[in-house]
Parts: sequence; structure tokens; C-alpha cells
Amino acid sequence: MRKALVAGNWKMNGSLAANRALLTALDDAVQGSDAVAVAVCPPAVYLRDAVAQLEHSPIAVGGQDCSDEESGAFTGEVAAGMLKEVGCEYVIVGHSERRARQHEDSAWVARKFAAAQAAGLVPILCVGEQLADREAGRTETVVSEQLDAVLDAAGVAAFDRAVVAYEPVWAIGTGRTATPEQAAEVHAFIRSRVAGRDPAVAEGLRILYGGSMKADNAAGLLALPDIDGGLIGGASLDADAFAGIVNAAVAARARG
Repeated sequence: MRKALVAGNWKMNGSLAANRALLTALDDAVQGSDAVAVAVCPPAVYLRDAVAQLEHSPIAVGGQDCSDEESGAFTGEVAAGMLKEVGCEYVIVGHSERRARQHEDSAWVARKFAAAQAAGLVPILCVGEQLADREAGRTETVVSEQLDAVLDAAGVAAFDRAVVAYEPVWAIGTGRTATPEQAAEVHAFIRSRVAGRDPAVAEGLRILYGGSMKADNAAGLLALPDIDGGLIGGASLDADAFAGIVNAAVAARARG
């Protein structure tokens, strides 16, 4: 069975004092959750502090983004190797907010994915459709384009060392959530798309749900066979809410 992953994307939130309190509470809450991997992705300026605080914790740390370049004249960018050097294990690439606000296309995301793996990080590759795409019946077309760009560039074997997160963009920060049936359909499609290249890689691939998962809807989503955890936004800033999602993942894995 694939080991579930619950990863918190803090986005542009936090402070030194708030982070210390949150990480202390999270560490206490998730102890003993060996069936589920847990990670937090703070803003870049707080990564080293988070790594230091979690040194003896099962909680891993990840970056929210990385450059596709190793080094150079790229003001404001953070290289994947820098994230690795300060203790990160994961990095998010292709998040919907960066695709929209920074105009990152799929070829750019594929280069970031490759840079992350070259540095020894596990990329969490985000894919997902806008509301207009969903309403036009283009969900599979959009997800295929985003996924295939990375499969073509990196090769399917690279997905043995990667995670995919499905983001129904229309359900992020809107209070709307894809129904379990809608989420399950797209997760199954993602796995089948990878299976078309290599069934064994697809079977081992962890696919997270990234559409406003909360403690009160996590159990229903995590009970589905192709949902292997969550990429959590707002709820990751609340220790009790985040722990509730982790506990739901533990319970889902216990049921098999």
C-alpha cells in the first residue's frame, strides 16, 4: 500500500513566533502517525528555522517553489540545491497560483521538476483545471497537457521519486470542494495516464488532493482508492485542523 502524504502549504503566511507555536503543536499532534508521511512547506525565509525546530520530528520540510536554474543572475529566485542544503525534502512545483500569477507554463514547470530531482528533492507536481475548463468538459485535456509535459521531459521513471497533487483550481479558497466522486474520477484518470507509460510506476505513485481539504471532509476523500493524501492550504495553519486531516489519513490507511 502506498504511504499517504499530508503536506501543508503555508503560502505567504507566518511569523517567527507563530511558526514556532504552530510547529510545536503539530509535532505533538502527529507523533505516532507512522502510517502517514507529514510535511510542511513554509515561506522560504522560514525554512531553516523550521528544519531546525523539526530536527527530531517525523515532520519533513519542503519549499513552495524552486528555480529551474542551478545558480546565476536570477534575482529573487531560490535554487533547488539551496532548499536541499538547508534541509528540505520536498518542493512544490507548478502550483496553480504560480501558473496563474507568474505565468508558468507546463514546459517551465517540467524544468523545475527536473531541477528539484537533480538536487535530491521530491517534487510535488501540481496539476488541475480552472472553473471554465471544468464547465467546458476540458478537465482531462488540461490535466493531460500539464502531466504529459513532465512525463515527456523527465520520463515516467522519474515519477518513482515524485508526488502528484490534483488541484481543482475552482475549489481553492472559494469554499467549494469537489465531490468525492469528482475527485476520485480525476485521480483515477491521472493514475491511468501514468499507467499508459508504466503500470508499475503508476501503482506506486502518490496522488494528493489539493482542493480545500479540511478536517470535516478529509475522511470521505481519503477513503477513495486513488487519493493518497492531501496538499493542504488554509487548514495547515491550524494545528487542530491539520492534525484532524492527518488522523483521517491514518484511519483510512488502517482500513486498507
